[in-house]
Amino acid sequence: MNTAARPFTYESRAQRVLFGAGTLAQAPEELDRLGARKALVLCTAPQRAQAEQVAALLGPRAAGIFDGAVMHVPLASAEAARAAAVEAGADALVAVGGGSTVGLAKAIALVSPLPVLAIPTTYAGSEMTPIYGLTENGLKRTGRDARVLPRSVLYDPALTLALPVGLSVVSGINAIAHAAEGLYAADGNPVTGLMAAEGIAALGRALPALHAAPHDLAARSDALYGAWLCGLVLGSVAMALHHKLCHTLGGSFNLPHAELHTVVLPHVLAYNAGAAPQAMQRIATALGTANAAQGVQALARRLGAPVALRDIGMREEDLDRACALALRDAYPNPRPIQAGPLRALLQAAYEGAAPAG
Repeated sequence: MNTAARPFTYESRAQRVLFGAGTLAQAPEELDRLGARKALVLCTAPQRAQAEQVAALLGPRAAGIFDGAVMHVPLASAEAARAAAVEAGADALVAVGGGSTVGLAKAIALVSPLPVLAIPTTYAGSEMTPIYGLTENGLKRTGRDARVLPRSVLYDPALTLALPVGLSVVSGINAIAHAAEGLYAADGNPVTGLMAAEGIAALGRALPALHAAPHDLAARSDALYGAWLCGLVLGSVAMALHHKLCHTLGGSFNLPHAELHTVVLPHVLAYNAGAAPQAMQRIATALGTANAAQGVQALARRLGAPVALRDIGMREEDLDRACALALRDAYPNPRPIQAGPLRALLQAAYEGAAPAG
């Protein structure tokens, strides 16, 4: 059936996006638009230099820097950041970095009425979504709340020039995963379908180009453009098995986020291929390949990204537990999620095997 012939619901969200090299300079004006006077700048410890650059740009408007953002937003980190925002007297948050930093800003905004200005330096896409995640006692829980959606986003491709090539590749494939699942989402619609296909195509072009020339600003711009579109998809429709698996594996086994998405995505696409053939064709076409699952893994291999769970810290003896955890509170998925096939998927991902089908 033609996608446009199906009933659908599309809901847009109020969010301001500025895109282009040099956009960072407009950060003070964006705080003015938010009515903010003192903003706490958030980052990870390795990205403190970029946060200091932003704080210097803000001048006396910067309430300080909190550099405790870490992967999967542990509850302890969120609580420390919330306390730091109160102590600094901040009336806004500026998140400088990728999904870990934006996720930390969301954890603060969830309980405090502080608007978020996001300045992404990776291709994670979290800045475009009302989705938050918190990890406590080894379990990651996620939710959606309009309060956590960043009010303004500055996409400055120049800020991504410092992103190492290897991390750029896995971050970009992480973004592709958002769009891929959006194409077979139970609540998908023609608008998100167009954004997803265009986002995948942009990243499919950009990642090999920036891999060959890391300081090619045009390639970096194309990648950031693709990540923006993929992030919009992530924030607009429900995700499925891929994201459930990655939340489970990441939160419970502390695996690196973008690398995890890169390894798992081809196997989930193969799992869902028979139940979502139109989506697979759109993914394959966007990547210029004959098979969606095999095309994603081939892209990862060609660009030197990991393709096996065992290479990013997963232990084989934990696969049974991972399978059991992933079967809890299953996300909507085109193909029923069953223990046997899911365990086989995890084994293939662990070994880095070619995706089935």
